[in-house]
Amino acid sequence: MNKYQYHLFVCTNQRPATDPRGCCAEKGSEVIRAALKEAIEKRGLKSKVRVNQAGCLDACAMGPSVVVYPQGIWYTVKSASDVEEIVERQCVKGNVVERLLMPTPWARGST
Repeated sequence: MNKYQYHLFVCTNQRPATDPRGCCAEKGSEVIRAALKEAIEKRGLKSKVRVNQAGCLDACAMGPSVVVYPQGIWYTVKSASDVEEIVERQCVKGNVVERLLMPTPWARGST
């Protein structure tokens, strides 16, 4: 049995500025990770939801990238309102936030 209902991994990968794929760190993923951790703590979900940084998830071109396990749901998260929506709809209510899904193959856990 998993200790956590949800485990959110936030890509914090850094690439050189010349890399055409860009990187999630350059797109603000550290701020996104901190906001997710704060939102989880604020709602008293730390015993059910874990937020961790991750190395490259190979989706930096669409990032900042956040993947939710065990469901394997991939999101592009660009703002504090996106963070709040994921925490409220995904982590509290168990619903996928369709508008933030990455395109296939990431969107439905086809890793």
